[in-house]
Amino acid sequence: MHITKSGMAALVAVGLLLGTPFAANAASCSNTSAGFDNWVREFKQEAQGQGISQSTLDRAFANVHYNQPTIRADRGQKSFKLSFDEFMKKRGGQTIISRGKSMKQANAALFSRIEKRYGVPPGPIIAIWGMETGFGSFMGDQHTLSAVSTLAFDCRRSAYFTDQLYAALKLVGEGYLSPSARGAAHGEIGQTQFMPKNVVLYGVDGDGDGKVDLVGSRADALSSTANFLKGHGWQPGAPYQPGEPNFSAIGGWNDARVYQEAIAYIGKQIDGK
Repeated sequence: MHITKSGMAALVAVGLLLGTPFAANAASCSNTSAGFDNWVREFKQEAQGQGISQSTLDRAFANVHYNQPTIRADRGQKSFKLSFDEFMKKRGGQTIISRGKSMKQANAALFSRIEKRYGVPPGPIIAIWGMETGFGSFMGDQHTLSAVSTLAFDCRRSAYFTDQLYAALKLVGEGYLSPSARGAAHGEIGQTQFMPKNVVLYGVDGDGDGKVDLVGSRADALSSTANFLKGHGWQPGAPYQPGEPNFSAIGGWNDARVYQEAIAYIGKQIDGK
């Protein structure tokens, strides 16, 4: 994904319009695939009423389908119910710590710039990077727009993902998200797995090339992650373990308590504090 600086400014303005989910007027949801094609037709009509152009909708939905792998992933998040020790073992926490220390050393100048600008130390950023994609080694293979559309249609979290779908359509309309883009099962994008709306709100150009590329640019992905944490209340210099001031900012990344604790623990081991 590539977003120019001027384009990002426009999208941030759009993001302010995305603060309230559009689900109040959305087409009817379902907990099965039945009716998905009808839902797409109804949603496209409603989206036009929200200012999305027909050409954008036609391009965005050209290859959209009900995505069963997305539903399986959404229903199968059992690891978040594990104990901390079980979760760390299942997610390879010690490997992330070991590799994370090497990544910190190899990218010392980048992390120094990020901390100076956003006030976020390397540890939690590296922990998220490692936990989400194995440091960019696997960013997902699911059709992004199908994943987000499927979850907008699904009743479990329809309002949240309808909001994400509108953000994705804005990105498509401005040429910043390809209709063929692939990512994680819930529509996450890039090396640290940003949801579409978070791309709009927190994506930044970390390498100074004039565009935001959360897939191909390590600097952009990690700087955007720091910007996300800052946007969720990160206080420079404050600690971030459970009960400490910055732990709530980590909570903005993922609702699961065990995930939050793992990020805080891994980050502390990497930062050596």
